[in-house]
Amino acid sequence: MNKGNTKLFFLLVWFLVLGFCSLSLSSCTTIPAKKSSDPTQVAMLEPAALLKFPDVPIPSTFRFVENESYAFQSSNFRAALLKYTGKALADQVVAFYKEQMPMYNWNLVNIVEYGRRMLSFEKEQENCVVTVEDRGSTSDMIISIAPKSQAVPRKVENKPIK
Repeated sequence: MNKGNTKLFFLLVWFLVLGFCSLSLSSCTTIPAKKSSDPTQVAMLEPAALLKFPDVPIPSTFRFVENESYAFQSSNFRAALLKYTGKALADQVVAFYKEQMPMYNWNLVNIVEYGRRMLSFEKEQENCVVTVEDRGSTSDMIISIAPKSQAVPRKVENKPIK
């Protein structure tokens, strides 16, 4: 082979290798899910396998923030303030808890949405409040669990109102 043909050969091999690499790399990319034109449709989150409490689900995309959390549990009492952060929109987290909490026998009491979102749930002797704060493509979440407060009977006085 002469010098001109050798350069042409290596140039051809170089383009073939470059083309092969670009094809193989592009085949490894994932195609993003098609966004719905319906703004009420939100991609659902999956529950995590490991939970701090077996009856309080956590989205699998969230990680526990240990240094900003605490929990206390005894045989008949538990109280906790658990902080998590993860990749999800606040609307996704709200939809997750609306769907998942009834599966763990929690009843939705109310939802407050003003900037951050607060979902209140209750079951037999406990309350659970899930607070979600949107941080763009991520969200911070605090789960508060506490016993229900006991109703204290009020003393009724029979004095006329003046």
